[in-house]
Amino acid sequence: MTDEIIEPSVPKDPFELEGIIAETPAPPPWYKRVWVLAAAAVAVVVIASVIVDLPSHTTVSTDIADQTSIMHQINADVAGCAFAVQETFTIYQDLKTGHLSTSDRSAAPSMLRDDQSACSFTNSDIFDLSNVETTGSPAGKNIGQVVSVSTLWVTSDALAAIEDIQNLFPNSGTSSAVADLTKQEDQLAKDRAQADGYVQAADRILGAKLPMPALPSLPHLVGT
Repeated sequence: MTDEIIEPSVPKDPFELEGIIAETPAPPPWYKRVWVLAAAAVAVVVIASVIVDLPSHTTVSTDIADQTSIMHQINADVAGCAFAVQETFTIYQDLKTGHLSTSDRSAAPSMLRDDQSACSFTNSDIFDLSNVETTGSPAGKNIGQVVSVSTLWVTSDALAAIEDIQNLFPNSGTSSAVADLTKQEDQLAKDRAQADGYVQAADRILGAKLPMPALPSLPHLVGT
């Protein structure tokens, strides 16, 4: 029998090409794998959003103070347009009833343009109104609806009514303008009532008496 000489094995140099190719990289620990990291990131975002959406607890007195402050802000923002639409209605009524003097008649077009601007987003107060921040309490959600309805009353109902009267002054408008003015009168009243209703709903929740919306009750116009 021939004795076979067994040569000792020499470890491969990891820096040689053969060693690099033969060496299989070890997988990263489970907690470092991409899918685990991605899932963890999603979980963090979901948890954070749930925390943000949790209802905030506030005292009734604080809630009343918050809603009162917001209503004062709403009313301050709508005041200019409320005055403007009342002025426009007065001009139209006086024109129709023959009570508009010659000097007032000549000044009316300029006054109507100013009234139009007062109810548009070119007025900084109206822009501020559309960006009023409300709270997330049940009463605050009702006051948030007051912001939405008041913005609609100003920038849609009142503005459209003023523009209709501009088109009808002095007696040069069409029947379609009269029909639209009638429609806007009705919408002004409906939206005002809706805004009042939201405040009254907040009152019931809080057991308080919040300031009512400063949206004026307008007279029915002659000829509409």
